[in-house]
Amino acid sequence: MTAERCALLLRAVNVSGRNRVPMAELRELLGARTALTTVSTYIASGNILCDAPADLGAACAEVRALIAEAFGVDTPVIARSHAELEVALAENPFPDAAQDKMLHAMFLESEPAEGAVDALTERLVAGERIALIGRDLWIDYDEGGVQNTKLTKAVLDRALGVAGTARNLRTVRTLAELTA
Repeated sequence: MTAERCALLLRAVNVSGRNRVPMAELRELLGARTALTTVSTYIASGNILCDAPADLGAACAEVRALIAEAFGVDTPVIARSHAELEVALAENPFPDAAQDKMLHAMFLESEPAEGAVDALTERLVAGERIALIGRDLWIDYDEGGVQNTKLTKAVLDRALGVAGTARNLRTVRTLAELTA
């Protein structure tokens, strides 16, 4: 029987030259210094794939501490199992989105603050849509893209009250395939 796979998603690494975490070095460290098994990465933006550990929360904390120690980057690590990725895809509230790269799922560490969606809805620009499903905030940036949104990292963090990390629909699909 094959072990269940999961994705550990790092927040805001290797973006705009900030928070550099070389994926090859990280894979080596994870194999040598953690109990994670069958570790691989997908693209340089912080997607770690591995066999699901017994305690995902403890594994996320351990990976976060290792990244801080080895690379000087303190970044939340958010886990999603293969099953959770599949559910997220099945519950996509915007299947009619114009482009896969403009539709993002923001995976949250825990439940967001009460009123978060209302606060974020006030900040939407024309064409944007959001929907919260469990611990996943879906954002359809429409054709304007991320560069034209008022949903900045600071706005999202303040409204949500919890850490989150976003992946576009194409990446979410690939992560689901790679964890199958």
